[in-house]
Amino acid sequence: MAARTETHTNGRRNGRVSPDPKMDARAPQIQAFGTLRSLPIGLPDKARTSSCKALNEILADSMVLYALYKKHHWLVAGPTFYQLHLLFDKHAEEQNEIIDILAERVQSLGGIAVGDPRHAAELTTIPRAPDGAEEVSVMIDRTLRAHETIIKKVRAAIKATEESEDWGSNDVLMSDVLRRHELQVWFLAEHVVDVPLLTS
Repeated sequence: MAARTETHTNGRRNGRVSPDPKMDARAPQIQAFGTLRSLPIGLPDKARTSSCKALNEILADSMVLYALYKKHHWLVAGPTFYQLHLLFDKHAEEQNEIIDILAERVQSLGGIAVGDPRHAAELTTIPRAPDGAEEVSVMIDRTLRAHETIIKKVRAAIKATEESEDWGSNDVLMSDVLRRHELQVWFLAEHVVDVPLLTS
């Protein structure tokens, strides 16, 4: 007996519902990056647009910093390996939380959050690190400079969101982003203070 040929159309097989996944979905974007949806949050479009732009720049830098921390977590070596291996991973996870908070704030303003790491790479102002391994002191210095780049943008955005009365973004930037960055800088910077282990 010859095998029956079955036609698959729109998730159906011979007119019946099919268990096969629909793999050819195509449609235009429903919202372009850099545009706003209309949301009833009582904030003018100008303020929402400005906040989304600033938040997305910080978000892109945060995605790069997260990746930098993970890279350093994998490649760190030397007598402080264990402590820094754990610290870099802890800071990476905290940056991952910041990424989620920033992205959700952009969405709650009606914007589109940066989601693709390749898009983040186009927007970031953090210099690209070499592809290979570096000495621990260089890793730490590079990471501290990345933090400072972001912190400067965060401070400027805090001022701008205060002026536009975007208190939700202001609170996120102050409470969740700035304070976390300052704490991470402190923990990291203490590893490169030239203090002897023992004094005579």
